[in-house]
This record gives sequence, structure tokens and C-alpha cells, in this order.
Amino acid sequence: MNCRVCGNLLFASRIVFSCSCGAMTHAECWEKHIVESHKPAYTTGTFTIQGEFVARSAETEQQRLHPTEKEPIALGMMQRAK
Repeated sequence: MNCRVCGNLLFASRIVFSCSCGAMTHAECWEKHIVESHKPAYTTGTFTIQGEFVARSAETEQQRLHPTEKEPIALGMMQRAK
């Protein structure tokens, strides 16, 4: 049997993670499987000295993760044509 993430063999007597979706992965591939396959909701931010979590604004997070989504498709095509 192969790892769903990297495609390498899952060896007997080694740690294997079994996901509820049926995927089997190496221990080091587990996090990548969860993030890429299940895309869980999360919030990024920082902690203050008092231990309070301060979330980043949604607009800032969207720009950081997907900066090209706000670009019109026509503009993108024009740039490729040049």
C-alpha cells in the first residue's frame, strides 16, 4: 500500500495515519494531507503579552493567500499577450 500524499510505500511496523476519509499516510505526510485534502477553516493571528489572541483581518489574510484572485481575468490575459 502507498501513502496517499507522497506515493511511497507504507512499511510494516512503521507508524501510519489512517484518516476518516480512508487515506493512509506516513506520519510526516499527515499534516499535508489534512491541509490540502480537507482544507479546514483556520484563523491566523498573534498573541499579546497578556495571552489574548488577535486575529488578522479577513482582507489581509485573503491578500496573503490569494493575491491574484482580485486581478481581473482580462488584465491577466493582456499581460500574458505582451
